[in-house]
Amino acid sequence: MSERAALLKGIRVWLAFFVVCLVLSGVTAFPLVHELRWAEEVLRSLGAPDHLPGLMEWIERVRDGLDTADADHPFLLYGTDWLAFAHLVIAVAFLGPYRDPVRNVWVVEFGLIACAGVVPLALICGPIRGIPFWWSVIDMAFGVFGAVPLYVVRKKIKRLEALAEAAVPAGAAAPAP
Repeated sequence: MSERAALLKGIRVWLAFFVVCLVLSGVTAFPLVHELRWAEEVLRSLGAPDHLPGLMEWIERVRDGLDTADADHPFLLYGTDWLAFAHLVIAVAFLGPYRDPVRNVWVVEFGLIACAGVVPLALICGPIRGIPFWWSVIDMAFGVFGAVPLYVVRKKIKRLEALAEAAVPAGAAAPAP
């Protein structure tokens, strides 16, 4: 396998991984009420109230809030439907770099900026909304861990771009990846 083919394969594998994670993150925002009830049951069966009382108190508080919103104000949960939809739409944008990485490297850079933006969002909005700091750290981890595959992809795209430029004599057009 040529270096170009290996780079392209690596880019596509990392992008596919990132897109799958983004889609899963989005899809799980639709059934929040049911997921939280299930998570609470699982945590109770694992003995979490005895070992992680702070976590259980938080889960119970969030579940209670979601149950109330679902029963009395279900339109509030429409916001999480839009959050889920946004994840799915953003995932579609990564088809561009999957097809033509060099030309669409900007999408990967946009993703890196979005991942970096998770940190200040969690640090600013978390306290305003009464989110425990340890939960904000979990939220920030999504941005940090999301940036890892995108950083790897960007490095590979830049190497692919350099290969294409080196293979083309000055003044000639580069072949499409």
